[in-house]
Amino acid sequence: MLRFSRAATGVGVTLAVALTSLPAMHGQVPAPAVPSPVLQVIVDRAVTKTLNEFIDRKLLASQLAVSLVDLRDPAKPKTAQVRGAEPIYPASVIKLFYLAAAHRWLEDKRLADTAELRRAMKDMIVDSSNDATHYVIDLLTGTTSGAELSADELKLWFEKRGAVTRYFASIGYPEIIASKKPWGDGPYGRESQAIQLFEPKRNQLTTDATARLLTEIATGRCVTAARSAEMMTLLARDPGTSDPDPDNQAKFTGPALPTGARLWSKAGWTSQTRHDAAYIELGDGAKFVLVIFTTSHANERDLIPAIAAKIIEPLAALK
Repeated sequence: MLRFSRAATGVGVTLAVALTSLPAMHGQVPAPAVPSPVLQVIVDRAVTKTLNEFIDRKLLASQLAVSLVDLRDPAKPKTAQVRGAEPIYPASVIKLFYLAAAHRWLEDKRLADTAELRRAMKDMIVDSSNDATHYVIDLLTGTTSGAELSADELKLWFEKRGAVTRYFASIGYPEIIASKKPWGDGPYGRESQAIQLFEPKRNQLTTDATARLLTEIATGRCVTAARSAEMMTLLARDPGTSDPDPDNQAKFTGPALPTGARLWSKAGWTSQTRHDAAYIELGDGAKFVLVIFTTSHANERDLIPAIAAKIIEPLAALK
């Protein structure tokens, strides 16, 4: 797996990445990656230019977070970030973590590999269905939504609901909270009870953690290579889609990609947030993970592509 930590370098704080193996990796330990001052300059400049470009829309530095992992040499990934360790409400990007957990549970025979679970996993990622996500979370945690519970019952329910968060903490993701269901109109009943009585009240991710997981999936190191490939199939997007839906997941980072680029991604959006986690392959062989979270500018659909374009162009020019 990829372990991210912060290390000071000149213009900002970068990601330090070390690769270690999950149990299913049979002891393979790739060479450690290094923070890249060159990439850090690219990310810092992209953020600065975007802040200036959106100054009339009152975009603040505190409303952005960006993490970049260059995978041109997957055995030696290079990284950079801006506010990459800042916990942010992830919206539907959290579904990427529920997908990885489901595959871990399946691999460990903790879940039955049924057609219904597979349908829910597909709908959760491809269509970003909240209903499908509810079903997956119920299976992962052994909990269900429903009527209010007594104090003792609710405490036990809340403890069980933390199973996915504890799993990721056990493999070096202490900065994430993955225990809440995404809702349209809810929550109600015991879900509402738990929010009122217990902390944490919301899911949390960092762009660092998200970039780490997507890197593990893209490089075949999440659970197993075969399961990583299955996850990638669900994450595949068409950046040239003609779908008129402005919130089609391909239209978050996709508009910034040059002709011939390939895209795998998981987006998330609410009335307050707009995020994307993307793995990208360019025609010239460049491969990288780019995660961008934005807050308080959810209706500005040009913001994520604006940042991405300012990173992708100079990144593609690197040799």
